[in-house]
Amino acid sequence: MAEMDVARATLDGKLGSSALKYQPGFGNEFATEAVEGALPRGQNSPQRPPLGLFSELVSATSFAAPRASNRRSYLFRIRPSTSAAQFVRIDNGLLKTPPLEIGPYPGALRWAAFAMDGEPADFIDGLFTVCGNGSPQSQTGMAVHVYRANRSMENRVFSNADGEMLILPQEGALRIVTELGLLDVGPGEFTLLPKGLKFAVEITGQSARGFVCENFGLPFVLPDLGLIGSHGLANSINFLTPVAAFENRDGSVELVHKYAGNLWAAQLDHSPFDVVAWRGNWAPCKFDMRQFVVMGTLSVDHPDPSIFCALTSPSSAIAGSNVDFMVLPPRWVVAENTFRPPGFHRNAVAEFLALIEGAHESRANSFPPGSMSLHNNWTAHGPDVETFEAGRVATLEPQKIEDALVFMLETRFPLELSAGAMSSEHRQLDCTDSWTGFRPRFPDNN
Repeated sequence: MAEMDVARATLDGKLGSSALKYQPGFGNEFATEAVEGALPRGQNSPQRPPLGLFSELVSATSFAAPRASNRRSYLFRIRPSTSAAQFVRIDNGLLKTPPLEIGPYPGALRWAAFAMDGEPADFIDGLFTVCGNGSPQSQTGMAVHVYRANRSMENRVFSNADGEMLILPQEGALRIVTELGLLDVGPGEFTLLPKGLKFAVEITGQSARGFVCENFGLPFVLPDLGLIGSHGLANSINFLTPVAAFENRDGSVELVHKYAGNLWAAQLDHSPFDVVAWRGNWAPCKFDMRQFVVMGTLSVDHPDPSIFCALTSPSSAIAGSNVDFMVLPPRWVVAENTFRPPGFHRNAVAEFLALIEGAHESRANSFPPGSMSLHNNWTAHGPDVETFEAGRVATLEPQKIEDALVFMLETRFPLELSAGAMSSEHRQLDCTDSWTGFRPRFPDNN
């Protein structure tokens, strides 16, 4: 991409700067300008906005949504977003939208890390859908994708009208250029891009790989803490939102727009990253998962996995959320007289799990970084034989789980599978073999 005039957005005002500036907080009322005086004072739609800019409102929720849930921002840009040619349908590639080709599978599923393909691919071209549920039209459900990219998006931008996008790099860092500013996101971090936001993904190395959760339902919010108290889990102050940055450039740019499950393209005659100032709470953000404040038992047994919830898209307090996003970072384990690895369990919700780095504590082998698993509603799962036997006799001293960073997505709705995921060479057809060989000990417990 061409160099941006980011003014106050970076230390030296250049797109290539290694250190960006951010505003802390999640869902805050932000106000930021890349050029002093670009924000109008006391109103959003003056007859003549400062610096000859256009005032543009983005409403991401109902106009009459409760104040605490309402998401909207005013953008002050060089050209209005209406400056675009007609849209035409383009091929969706390997990006799928529910309903998917194969229904929910009742058994355990596991995939090794997806290898990088040799063909040049940017973020859009490299998207591969694994599973999903619901639909964008019903505004419920979610989808899980893998992305693989070996080139940056050049003169190409993406927007998703179907859902917000939670992007988790697993290998290789990204610079994400958005209408509202720039984000640098690397392995161990995630970024949350709101529905409808235009953005471009640049890779900073030779290639990049990671995961995407596309949320069709209510926007992600921080979960209520209840008896935990006023702070803990993913603290609002540790979320970072970009400051205003803009590019004033003419030239052909392809806008790829996802709408109702399909990809559409339109040609722009200028860069859409021309927002000189903005204010509001509809904005992208990022979070370092190593800053997640872990809660856990100080006596015996396992608390529920809800203690790892970083973000939630609400649905039903009883049946479960539309989707919960869990973070399992390095942490201390101190439970006494307790089998410490995750135990055997069946849940009313579906669980998708992936390993960012290190090792997973309930899988002794065959699950390197980049691997992922899916256990649909009521599918039994738990530690493999080797982990179980080691956990029964382990010395129960305080233990630090250092080399591990795992995320998990839980949803009340059964997850359908794409045909590509089920037939992929990366699928581990023998994943249930790790649960063979358990030795019954009843009644002698020997």
